Amino acid sequence: MALKIIYAILTVVVGIGAAVALYWVLNKLVELLPGPAEGRIKPYIYILPAYLAITFYLIYPAILTIIDAFKDSTSTNWIGFANFSKLLGSHDFQQTLFNTLLWILIVPAMSVIVGLGVATLADKLSPSGESLAKTIIFVPMAISFVGAGTIWRLMYAYSPSGSQVGLLNALVTKVGHSPVAWLSLSHFHLNSLLLMVMLLWAQVGYSMVLLSSAIKGVPEETLEAASIDGASSVQTFFRVVVPQINGTIVTVFVTVLISVMKIFDIVFVMTNGSFNTNVVGTEFYNQLFTFFDYGTASAIVVLLMLAVVPVMFYQVRHFKREEAV
Repeated sequence: MALKIIYAILTVVVGIGAAVALYWVLNKLVELLPGPAEGRIKPYIYILPAYLAITFYLIYPAILTIIDAFKDSTSTNWIGFANFSKLLGSHDFQQTLFNTLLWILIVPAMSVIVGLGVATLADKLSPSGESLAKTIIFVPMAISFVGAGTIWRLMYAYSPSGSQVGLLNALVTKVGHSPVAWLSLSHFHLNSLLLMVMLLWAQVGYSMVLLSSAIKGVPEETLEAASIDGASSVQTFFRVVVPQINGTIVTVFVTVLISVMKIFDIVFVMTNGSFNTNVVGTEFYNQLFTFFDYGTASAIVVLLMLAVVPVMFYQVRHFKREEAV
């Protein structure tokens, strides 16, 4: 353990030191240029390392992945759109897409609704009570999805007989009922819904912080005007507050939406896609690391990129519109 800590400290120190040295050298090289040229080139020199990192670690692998999507399982022979045809014609992958669609339809909307409700209720507490409540609600954000999935897997744990480790089944058996295999309940996708509850538990702190900040930024004059006009607290909230924080609501929704479209950790840790809980992320993992089918795995990534990239472009355009207001 001590050795790992030392390695981590050395990594941070060396990394920061290397970055400082790199920018110092680049700055010295630019200072050798004539005055006007130095002023024009210096900004590009400072962002050059970031662009190089993006090129080598993001753009270049993405191009290779797109190319491999049109090759066979060993990435040696061109097979055209065969990987996409196989995926989209497979009943199992269609079910995987449907499961992912359920996550997309439910989780972002519920994150906004629950986060908005929690933020509104927390803001009505005393300052000390508000700080305590928000701290407790935000704590799950500090836990990785793998760690959170392990915790919730214990909560859903099932044993056919004997004492129950899982909290839910301990409560169920306490009142005289038989234990339930929660993560096997594939009817109406109940097990997927139980996994979504875990993600909501982890994400609601993020939604609450952003939405609470937006609510506090609503001008008091507009609230007072609504009160003078005879609007109830509910009417004031939905007709005055919500329209003014619409930008933040969209930001939270889109951010959670992108995370959900790429969801992997939770499903992998809790079910590994079993019992009809498979999503695109776990299907990609299984194709690449279980079946070693590089072509199909690359095709899944391309399909995911086609879904995620437009949403990311919308988010960037939304940020620009918000900044322009």
